[in-house]
Amino acid sequence: MTTHQHARHLHAHDAHGDGDHESIHGHDAGHGHRHHGGHAHEDMLEVEDAFARIIAHFAPLDAVELPALECLGLALAEDISSPLNLPPLANSAMDGYAVQYGDIAAADAAPPTLAVISAVAAGQVSDRAVTDGAAIRIMTGAPVPAGADTVVPFEETDELDRRRNGQPLDEITIRKALPRGSNVRPAGEDVAAGALVLPAGTVIRPAEAGVMASLGLAAAKVIRRPVVAILSTGDELTPVGDALTPGHIYDSNGSSIAAAVIAAGGAPQVIGIARDNLDDLHRCIDAASDADLLVTSAGVSKGDYDMVKDVLEQRGDMNFWSVRMRPAKPLAFGLLHRRQGNPLPLLGLPGNPVSALLAFEMFGRPAIRRMLGRDLLARPMVEGVLTGPIFNSDGRRVYARVAVARRNGGWFATPTGPQGSNILTSLSRANGLAICPADLPRKEAGQAVKIIMLDWNEEVDL
Repeated sequence: MTTHQHARHLHAHDAHGDGDHESIHGHDAGHGHRHHGGHAHEDMLEVEDAFARIIAHFAPLDAVELPALECLGLALAEDISSPLNLPPLANSAMDGYAVQYGDIAAADAAPPTLAVISAVAAGQVSDRAVTDGAAIRIMTGAPVPAGADTVVPFEETDELDRRRNGQPLDEITIRKALPRGSNVRPAGEDVAAGALVLPAGTVIRPAEAGVMASLGLAAAKVIRRPVVAILSTGDELTPVGDALTPGHIYDSNGSSIAAAVIAAGGAPQVIGIARDNLDDLHRCIDAASDADLLVTSAGVSKGDYDMVKDVLEQRGDMNFWSVRMRPAKPLAFGLLHRRQGNPLPLLGLPGNPVSALLAFEMFGRPAIRRMLGRDLLARPMVEGVLTGPIFNSDGRRVYARVAVARRNGGWFATPTGPQGSNILTSLSRANGLAICPADLPRKEAGQAVKIIMLDWNEEVDL
């Protein structure tokens, strides 16, 4: 999915009824866009505009060679072609007897008895060839001996009767005619030597890891994981595990954003907490100098300390935006100067925990996926039915936390309780975000609603 396609996809969230007819290029963000309250929001960016401005600064990262199992979830940086046939030799798909088709073609009418001249197990290569009137006992996966073109399973012979009667297995009677080539896996049936097996851009899953192993590849070149530095700001924050003193709160954003980075495929570098003083802010930003992205929380809204904004602006080219969304209205993005190399992108999230996670979901996760070389940046969406209302008090697009379940062939979205931006438990109970468009004051229970699926697992279909 291209950047423009992703922006259109985001804009579709605001659709209701016959859809939203605006394009992110069809208006100058924040000017003349009126909502149900009749007030113009002149300083706000649309979600799509903020997204487009941010994602334009990201591209797939460089390639690294990693052991195969460390490639899980990463995209190949180059094509993988097969150095060999899979399977390398024609082999048996069944336990049975390798025979010549001509000897068994009339077995339905006149079952032939063949001389058993040898046996071959998986991992062995027979030194005997199958000749007219002969058979070789063969196990699943064993190479088909020279001269044979068909494998007859044990159950289509009299082997069991011979064993019960104590007879030797120096001959065998074939009781059923089979088509030529039955139960023989040809050499190269799965993959032919030289064939393209996994093209560049393929994301390595367990199946691809197995394919690589079957080709004898212990490592591969993949687009590396982006290193995302995570910095919380504020004198009121206490590290998790320390004793909590009056007036302080634990730093939940550091943990939740780090977890979101891991879930998106990135590698978190948790810097910790920057206190509200210049030296500490500079020290913490310096610690992120080798990262691919710096994510901060708090200090980007109009009511926050100017110190955070001042330090960021001193160190790069920053933008502080209001985005027409609820929660997560305040947002910062810019490029910080480094002593060496390209500028460091910085995404400044709001301080409230739900706002921070939702802003990361909308803008940070796609940036990580772009750096991972992924084409699809957006979450899957469904259309369902609300079981409770969504309220919109100020003409912003509302992303309501909902629990989504499938019942009677349809999707149903139930709000997970109070929707304040400080109520993190409401997000922990949600697996989706239901959209109330910016120009609607509310969505009622029973109405259709578009839903971004945050999690899509076995529990959704219960």
